[in-house]
Amino acid sequence: MTTTLQATLALGQHLWLDNLSRELMRSGQLARWIADGVQGITTNPAIFQKAISGGEGYADDLRRLRDSGVGAEARYESLAIADVQQACDALASLYTSSGGDAGWVSLEVSPWLAHDAAGTIDAATRLSAAVARPNLLIKIPSTPAGRQALTEATARGINVNMTLIFSLQQAVETAKAWATGARRWVAGGGDPARLYSVASVFLSRVDTVIDPLLDANGSDAALALRGRCAIAMAQVCYQRYLDLFVRGDHPATFGDLSRAGVRPQRLLWASTGTKNPAYSDTLYVDALIGPDTVNTVPEATLRAFADHGTAKPTLETDTQAAEAALVALKSFGIDMAAIGEQLQKDGLVAFEQAYDQILATV
Repeated sequence: MTTTLQATLALGQHLWLDNLSRELMRSGQLARWIADGVQGITTNPAIFQKAISGGEGYADDLRRLRDSGVGAEARYESLAIADVQQACDALASLYTSSGGDAGWVSLEVSPWLAHDAAGTIDAATRLSAAVARPNLLIKIPSTPAGRQALTEATARGINVNMTLIFSLQQAVETAKAWATGARRWVAGGGDPARLYSVASVFLSRVDTVIDPLLDANGSDAALALRGRCAIAMAQVCYQRYLDLFVRGDHPATFGDLSRAGVRPQRLLWASTGTKNPAYSDTLYVDALIGPDTVNTVPEATLRAFADHGTAKPTLETDTQAAEAALVALKSFGIDMAAIGEQLQKDGLVAFEQAYDQILATV
């Protein structure tokens, strides 16, 4: 029987699992998810903090690392790298059979480096070499420094998941930074087929901030947009993605790289676990299914989608309404770009706190 996950895959969208732990792998649950249609895995400092602090499967390695005398950050990286290597191996056959379109695993650089382009590049190079798997994505926050690092890392053939994107402006700047790096990679003789990248656009946190502003406005037009703004933003991001990578055909966008055989950077929907209990628990999955996209989903949301989600091509449903929603927000005095910048700062703080907790744990 075709599962909901497999039906979504048939519509062109890859579902990734936003979780990783040794218990997940040793229990066989990760293998079951892959068999059901999961195409990749994302991690972040909060995910590893939860996994390592839980202790399942980490005690012996952690004892050995403490006895070795290496510092806390090196201990954490050793544990995380081992997990990511095992996950990459679990997805290796999918990576190979898809020709590199699927089977990716993300590992994030230290959030302390979010405003340090050179430090991020060094960390990306070091982590890539340590993991030593072709289906690894290095995760970098889409700050101005992070976008500089994206260009340089891509020019070196390092594949990147750009994370913590909270606005249309950040998504467009990320796409342009990646294309610049891809152009340098190809011009330097790099294999175009090796390049792969995703741009992770965060959703539920956007509605968490905007909904109270709509409530405060109180008009019927404002209240009608509650729970719809993040989806509208994602739909508009996808239209701009099509403009840059599919409909565009000049060097300022992607036409030259497409002809050279480079895959477009994919949009990835992140923060797709519903935070408002009044909304459907599969809201940010059901509403954004479309070709050549990725949705990375927390395990609870993935279970819900597998159980009662709907696999239909929804991403380009009524895009004019999505554009109109963003115009309406501006008329209400709600600045999506400014909100995106603040949410990115808040996201970095949350990852820094999780990272500090990891280091304290190890």
